[in-house]
Formats: sequence, structure tokens, C-alpha cells
Amino acid sequence: MQDDFRFMRRALFLAGRGQYHVRPNPMVGAVLVKNGKIIGEGWHEYYGGPHAEVEAFNHCTEDPEGAVLYVTLEPCAHYGKTPPCTELIISKKISRVVAAMEDPNPLVSGRGITRLKEAGIQVQCGLLERESRILNEIFIKYIVKKIPFVIYKSAVSMDGKCACATGDSQWISGEESRRRSHERRGSYAGIMTGIGTVLADNPRLTGRTEGHDEPVRIIADGNLSVPLESRILHETGKNIFLITEAAAQKKKGEVKQLGAELIETPISQGGVDLAYAMKELGSRGIDSILLEGGPTLAAGAFTAGIIDKVELYVAPLIVGGTRAPGPVGGEGGLTVSRGIRLKDISWEMIGSDALVTAYVEKG
Repeated sequence: MQDDFRFMRRALFLAGRGQYHVRPNPMVGAVLVKNGKIIGEGWHEYYGGPHAEVEAFNHCTEDPEGAVLYVTLEPCAHYGKTPPCTELIISKKISRVVAAMEDPNPLVSGRGITRLKEAGIQVQCGLLERESRILNEIFIKYIVKKIPFVIYKSAVSMDGKCACATGDSQWISGEESRRRSHERRGSYAGIMTGIGTVLADNPRLTGRTEGHDEPVRIIADGNLSVPLESRILHETGKNIFLITEAAAQKKKGEVKQLGAELIETPISQGGVDLAYAMKELGSRGIDSILLEGGPTLAAGAFTAGIIDKVELYVAPLIVGGTRAPGPVGGEGGLTVSRGIRLKDISWEMIGSDALVTAYVEKG
């Protein structure tokens, strides 16, 4: 049993190598073991490329007949961009398949496991399932609900301030945290902020990670107040503005002339309807969003229930001041019991900052 865990951890490690390259597909790793020794391994390396199981067989050092296959996601049983992996596994006379989790894709969803069992192969499913789900949390939500997985990211002082009372906020987090944050932008299909941040900071909102696709820039701007000289309108890459009927027709034409796409949403609580916007963005293939907005957008996003995960960089700093803002604005929970509850909390040190990660509890 301990060997099973060891080989599955290796498969999960291999799966992670596909990060940045396989979206919108899941990251998958596979390890072939015979007589207690790894004889082949592989991972899904790029979108449209061979699946992890195929790569593992391609790199076999000996005949895989009778071997055990460890794979982080249920093998596919349907024709997509590549043939079904189940048929390849059966043809190679594998004795046992250990999968971390069932594939949530409705085209698979247990069919691969059933096909292998029908062929007389022993199948175990659920080993290190939690780790596999975290690895592919974006894929899992999007393939089932067709709306983006949203990560809210912010930096705060130890007393919970995201800026001083004067508005100064550069920089609360350390250099290593900022570098990691920029690098990780390439993991997501979109990066989102509000017009308040654009007006205050004139950000570029680029990934700045060589070799990775630039995320789509998504700006919640109900009135379409963006200045035409803003840097985001002149960066390479795609801009999508979330607007309402309050946006002036002339300004819509000017922004479109600069290459931006506009999504008009109903008005919700005086601004953009973020839940409606997520459906529209999902229909455009945007499976994940890193939300880096200020307190107003953060409050609206939590209220709309669109946030799945929180990443908070906590700096070793006390800002103080009753007028210094926190990262989430709005009216907030009027009682503690009505606050947003988080679960599955973890943390790690990034330079001198603590990165706290948690998931939003949803009913």
C-alpha cells in the first residue's frame, strides 16, 4: 500500500509539469510499475498532444504486460483529439490500474473505469483524490458548470490593511511575493480588476512570464469610465470590459476601436452583474480568473458568490489607522455569522510574507 502512495505521488508530480501548457485540458501524470520498479512514465505535455498514459507507454523500458498503471485521472474511453486510452491500456495487457479520481467530464465520468473492469483489469480509484482535485480544480469546475474558477488575490498587512489611510499601498507585499504573483498570472485564462484600480494605478495587467500565454484582461467598468490613454488599452493581448446600459454609446465605439470586447450585463446593486458576467465569460472559453481588484470589486465578487479560492499575502507590517482600508469593502456581514466562511486553509512562506490559501464555503 505504501508503494501505491509513492507511485501516485510521482504521477501527481509529473502531472504538474503540464501547468501553463495544457489548458483547457486537465493536468495528468502516469507511471507504469512492474515488479516494484518504474518502467515508464509520462504526462500530458501540451494541449492536443498525447495523453499521459500514451507517453508512459512510449517511454517504457521493457514489456509492460502485467504491469500496474498509476494515473492521476480516470483514463478516457471516448474519441477526442486522441483515441481512447482505455483501449491502449487493454491492448498492453496491464494487470491493474490505480486512478486518483474519476474524470468529471460527462464524456468520461466512470466510463473508463467500467471499460477497464469489463476487460478483466483490476481498478482502484480514489488514491490521493484530494491532491488530484486540487491540482485540477480549474478543470473540474469548468467542465461541469461551464463558468470560470475564480481566485481572489490580495496583499495585506498583519493588521488586515491593504493600504494606508492616504491610499498609499506600494508595496505592502515583498518583492518575492510580487514576482511570484506576476509569474502565476500565466496559470489563468483571465485576470480581472475593477475600474477603480485602473484609475488609481494605471496597471498593465500582464503576465510577464516568458513562454506563457497572456491572460485576457477583464475590467469591471459599469459606466465605461476607462480613460482612452490607459495602459491596458495599449498593451498586446485581449481586453474585455464588463459594462452596463449606463455606458455611453460614443465611448463604447471608441473602446471597441482600440480592440476591446464589451460584455453588457444587467445592473446589479448599482453595478455590473458579476454572476451574469461569469456565464458570458465561460461561454467564451475562459475557465479561470485571477481577481486582483480593490475593495469595491472584492466585495461585489464575494456578494455575487463567484469566488472559489482566496490567496492572501500577509506582510510583516502593521499599518494602523481606523481609516486605512481592508481588502474587502462594502457593507460586509452585519453579524459575524453572516461573514464569508473559509475552509481547507494552508500557508507557506514567500520571502518574508506568509501566503495564506483557503477555499470559500458554499452551500
